[in-house]
Amino acid sequence: MSFLTAIGLMSGTSLDGVDVALIETDGERIKRQGPVGYRPYSPQEQSRLRRALAEAVALADRTARPGVLAEAEALVTRVHAEAVEDFVAKNKIEKNKVAVVGFHGQTVLHRPRERLTVQIGDGAALAKRVSLPVAYDFRAADVAAGGEGAPFVPVYHRALVGNLDVQRPVAVVNIGGVANITLIDGDRDPIAFDTGPGNAPIDDLVRARTGAAHDLDGKLAGSGRVDEAIVARVLADPFFALKPPKSLDRAAFASLPLASLSIEDAAATATAAVAASIARALDHLPKKPATIVIVGGGARNATLMSMLRERLGATVLRGSDVGWSADAIEAQAFAYLAVRTLKGLPLTFPTTTGVPLAITGGVVAMPK
Repeated sequence: MSFLTAIGLMSGTSLDGVDVALIETDGERIKRQGPVGYRPYSPQEQSRLRRALAEAVALADRTARPGVLAEAEALVTRVHAEAVEDFVAKNKIEKNKVAVVGFHGQTVLHRPRERLTVQIGDGAALAKRVSLPVAYDFRAADVAAGGEGAPFVPVYHRALVGNLDVQRPVAVVNIGGVANITLIDGDRDPIAFDTGPGNAPIDDLVRARTGAAHDLDGKLAGSGRVDEAIVARVLADPFFALKPPKSLDRAAFASLPLASLSIEDAAATATAAVAASIARALDHLPKKPATIVIVGGGARNATLMSMLRERLGATVLRGSDVGWSADAIEAQAFAYLAVRTLKGLPLTFPTTTGVPLAITGGVVAMPK
């Protein structure tokens, strides 16, 4: 199969900004991981997106864009276009050599049990502005077919793990706003599911109490004491006993019972709940992983990494320890998924989202 150059874009549930990455792939193998970039959201842009998240709770139609959602979709499209334009210019990329842009958009609602997942962002408008084909709306086909619509990156995790010289099986844990795990065991289809809360409850707690965007390096959590009774209450939620496939909306664990604790103890307890929920997820895997690679924003939280090493009972590495991009792995994944979309290769599997059959997905918009 021929190798194609693709640009991937990802704006995650942390709402911090847009990651950009370039890869060369044939949809199976990764020939090259190219440059990466980042376009942060301004505080005003973040505020608009948080309003969109709040209003999206009432959505029943995935195509509806009432009120601030229409404004937020225009914002998301514009910011992603700026991210592509700046990335191409900075890295002197010849656009005629780029086959496709993978555009995830911004998830504002995810309720797969209701066959509803909403990612805002206008793929056709983006294609027109950047003058490149754009693959987008990746999750809809999976959800329509009865899948969870998440996690979506496991097929890329499989490609990455294929090049690693580590003890196997390997699990990749991506800690964004929500955390998910992928088990790679030989050539089998990856096994994956959302494990529970990720950075979202920690970020929301710190923002509400201090005004800071997040617990930088886990310093607040590192200076606090964990309330294990609260951690146990969190893990008593039925989600953690539910067998996979399963996925979560960002808001699912937005209100942890931390009001009575100091900010340090609250941050420590929220962080411990994330680590404990990831450890609990191992019970749902057919094999215990020998090596666990942590990626996403959570890998930068030293306190969370320490808690994971205490609880997981395996070799725990950061993605950067094995040569993976510290921040852009999901953007790379959507470049990879865009190429798979062009080639009609499956994006999701019964073992990752619970979809009945391995299926492709995504919509391709051509520049006009």
